[in-house]
Order: sequence, then structure tokens, then C-alpha cells
Amino acid sequence: MTDVAVVGGGFAGVEAAVVIARAGLDVALWEMRPNVRSPAHQGGDLAEIVCSNSFGGDSLSSAAGVLKAEMRALDSVVLEAAASCAVPAGSALAVDRERFAAAVTARVEAQEHVRIVRAEAAEPPAAVTVLATGPLPGARLAAWLEGRVGRLLAFYDAASPIVIRDSVDMTAAYEASRYGRGDPADYVNCPLDEAGYETFWRELAGAERTVLRGFEQGAYFEGCLPIEVIAERGRDTLRFGPMRPVGLRDPRTGRLPYAVVQLRRDNAAGDLLNLVGFQTGLRWREQKRVLRLIPALAQAEFARYGVMHRNAFVCAPEVLGPDTALIGVDGIYLTGQMAGVEGYMESAALGLYTGHQVARRLRGLGPLPPPRESMLGALAHYLGAADAGDFQPMNANFGLLPPIDAVRGRTPRKAAQAERAVAAARRYRHALEAGADSLVLEF
Repeated sequence: MTDVAVVGGGFAGVEAAVVIARAGLDVALWEMRPNVRSPAHQGGDLAEIVCSNSFGGDSLSSAAGVLKAEMRALDSVVLEAAASCAVPAGSALAVDRERFAAAVTARVEAQEHVRIVRAEAAEPPAAVTVLATGPLPGARLAAWLEGRVGRLLAFYDAASPIVIRDSVDMTAAYEASRYGRGDPADYVNCPLDEAGYETFWRELAGAERTVLRGFEQGAYFEGCLPIEVIAERGRDTLRFGPMRPVGLRDPRTGRLPYAVVQLRRDNAAGDLLNLVGFQTGLRWREQKRVLRLIPALAQAEFARYGVMHRNAFVCAPEVLGPDTALIGVDGIYLTGQMAGVEGYMESAALGLYTGHQVARRLRGLGPLPPPRESMLGALAHYLGAADAGDFQPMNANFGLLPPIDAVRGRTPRKAAQAERAVAAARRYRHALEAGADSLVLEF
């Protein structure tokens, strides 16, 4: 007999299912792919990466790194899989996307208490169900959810193109990581001079885009804007954004280029390269035409063009309880991007949290929110405390953490916040393992 159903085999669903299964409860993990395809996915493995293969910074100097440290303290299966198929990416954590999805799938299949159901769920399949569909729920389940929450909010998100490394002209490019961090071979840099940048910017801003149907024009997530939208905001916006040359001196000349496009490994072999920060909704023929204006990419061959897709989410402050349970509908939980966080790691982290809350419920325990001093706790707090009138998905960032006024200086203060956050996450794990009713932190 199944104790819990988890709908959606993405990052959040996988984490939630594994946490619940590790508590000795039987879980049916529903994943509609490959029988039913989504607008963005291609394969049938769990935790398939649609956008960038980078999960962000992996040191405690970044909010993304702090969140990962907390997730490791909570035994994240996603990060365990990522460690087995990481690719060089300087101070960031990036993975071979196909090996990663296969590694996650294998780990979930090996769980004694998890049964994977390859079918589309039109409504919650069990009395206790975690909805972890990501931003692309099936039409029938989306309709069921809208009937309970009133409406789904949404924005458009995009993915970057991937080029074949052998088609990059290395006489017009150079290897270097920003500020010399990591191995110089981690990134291929495609420089442009002022005249070349001017032409590229003008053509990009005027290029033909995919028509957005049935949705508000220009409703993009600010943290992942298409490059053409950035370009239309001004001539130099790209040079201060994804094409900024700071910290990327050309070793052949010792000078900074006027602008630069970075390419990062997309697989372990290094024969596929992802255009960093170049998510786009241009028509495919336009992507090819405009990107080939970059000298190093003049003959580029594309393994995948950039794509745009609609991301749906609920207004968490209005419809979710502190344990991510759907208010007014007993036994239904939402997690991951659908619940109002943005990013792969943020989704996985919230899946971890929701999984623990469901496991506690079925063991007769009440909710136990993570401490606000942790990055996970800060994200969970945001979902309940944000302005419902202008609610938008949130990434991990230091601004969410409670301040430490006694520490002076931005860098030392962030370091102190990071140390406190990871310590809080470790204490949270001990409290969860002990079945505690409350959590007392001492710093």
C-alpha cells in the first residue's frame, strides 16, 4: 500500500520522494515522461536538466554555495548524484546533463520504498500527495490545482544554446576562467572588439523572436532574462551583464576585450559547450545567424538551440502553509518551482524540506520549519512572508538571511552569515532525526 504519492520526477520531486522513503514510508513517484512529453524536456530520465547545466557557485562566499552546503548536511540525493558527474566549471558546480539525469534515476530506482509510475496524474493520486510538477504541470493537473487556488501565476523562462566545441574557432578564442579562479580550460572565451560588439548588439536587438501565444508579452523572470530582452534595454546592458569582460584578460595580449561570450562545458567529454547566460527565445534560424556574428562562432554548429517555455507557480503567501501544505485541502503539499522558488538547487532544497514535513505528518509529528538563519529556512520564510500582491519566485541570496549587525564589512558579514547558516542546517538535521517538536539554536 502506498503511503504517499509524489507527482513530478524533477529535482524537488526526487528529493521529496527519497526523504519520505528513507523514513520507511512507501512512495509512488509519478512521472509522465516519456509517455507524455512536456514543452521543454527531451528524455525520460528523472531530474532532466532543461536550462543551464551549472548549479551555481559551490563555495560559502556565494548564496548558492551556502544552500548546497546545507543540502549536503541534509543528505541531498541530487547533490550526491551531481558529485559523480561534475564537469570543470571554476568555482561553480556544473554537471554532464545526461550522466546526471541517469545517475539520479539510478539512485531513485535503488530506493527500497519508491515505486516509479510512468503516467500522467490528472489529480492527486493519494490522500497524501506532494505536487512537485515543476513549472510545467500537465493540463489536467493544472486545471485541478487552479480550481483550488483560483489561478496560477506565470512567467517566461529560457535556455541557452549549446555548440559543438570542434566548430569553435580557437584562433579567435582563448581559455580562461574569470579572475583566474579554477582551471583556465574550464571556459572558452569568445572576445569582440567595439565594432564587432556594436554589430552584434544591433542585430540581436532587432532579431525575430518566437511569438508568445496565450500569455502576457514581456512577462519574464528577471533573474533569467533572454539576451535579446537585455539587449533592447540599452547598448551596453550586455557588456555589464552576460558579456562583461571583467576578470577575463586575453592571455595572448594581456588586455581585457571590449566584450566577451563565455562557453562552459556541457558534458564530461568537453565536446559540447553551453553559452553562459545566453538564454534566448529567438527563432532558431535567427539564433544561428546572430550568434555566428561572434568571430569565434562564425562556423559554429549547434547541438541544441535556445528555447523558451512558460513557468507556472502559485502565490505561496496566499495558498501555502508553513510546511508547504495547500491551505484548505487536507493532505496536499506543493514544492519546488511550483511553490515559488527559482532555480534547480532551490527547488531541490524545498523538496527536501517538504519531504521531511510529510514524513513527520505520517509519523504523528507536527511541522518543523527550518531555522530562518539557514538559507533553506530563509527561502521557506519568504514563501510565507512575501507581498502577495507582487509575488515572484525567489533565488537563494544573502539578502534573505537575518543580518548580523555586530560584524562590520560586507565580506566578513557574509562569511559570518554563511557559517551561521550551515551550523543552523546541521542542528536542524539533528532535530529532524530526533523527532523534536521544536528547534533551539545557540550561536
